[in-house]
Amino acid sequence: MTALGFLYPGHSAEDDYPRIEQLLGSDIRLDVIHTDIGEDAHRVDALLRMGSAERLAAGVDALRLTGAEAVVWACTSGSFVYGWEGAHDQVRTLARTAGMPASSTSFAFVHAVQELEVGHVAVGATYPEDVADLFAEFLRAGGAEVVGVRGSGIITAAEVGTWGEDEVLALAREADHPDAQAVLLPDTALHTASHLQALEKELGKPVLTANQVTVWEALRLTDRRVNAPTLGSLFTKEPIVQA
Repeated sequence: MTALGFLYPGHSAEDDYPRIEQLLGSDIRLDVIHTDIGEDAHRVDALLRMGSAERLAAGVDALRLTGAEAVVWACTSGSFVYGWEGAHDQVRTLARTAGMPASSTSFAFVHAVQELEVGHVAVGATYPEDVADLFAEFLRAGGAEVVGVRGSGIITAAEVGTWGEDEVLALAREADHPDAQAVLLPDTALHTASHLQALEKELGKPVLTANQVTVWEALRLTDRRVNAPTLGSLFTKEPIVQA
């Protein structure tokens, strides 16, 4: 049994994790520990507070009790707002505090893009434009060529958590770009675990979503690979069939 730990801010789409655990169909347990979200706002100042070392450390004791072998800060905006170097400092501090390998959803996206060998990506974000642009800057720092960025202007994770398949598919379609080899949908408050096959069939290319890449990153930290086609092309080398 491999136990993977996730520090998840507040309550929005955490039910993606038991769903992904089921879809993995393996001896892997996903344990979610909730951290204090503070002010629910996709604003840089609020996001910096949400991702502070103190708030992450507050969840570490409960995380250790799960027997987790690695931990991922399951938040995109609460990591990339620190910038490339600041986000590295964030996960290094988390690793020292937790005493185990650590990463964040922002780095999960960078590593997933590298895994799929897709150099050109488009971003469909729930965030306001200024926050979405910061994510694009982070991806560029990680070596990706961002060919398009679409922000949706949503301020709260609570609102994002109400989106269903229709809204998620619409966001992906609107974000797609002819030059994009993959479409990225950040925000762990967005339910996507049940929509990954539909997303990739609709767009005819890989789609990377926040909770999906977060779990994949935790598996990467523990040197586990799982073939799970229902979780999208990131979890399989099978080609995608154009709709």
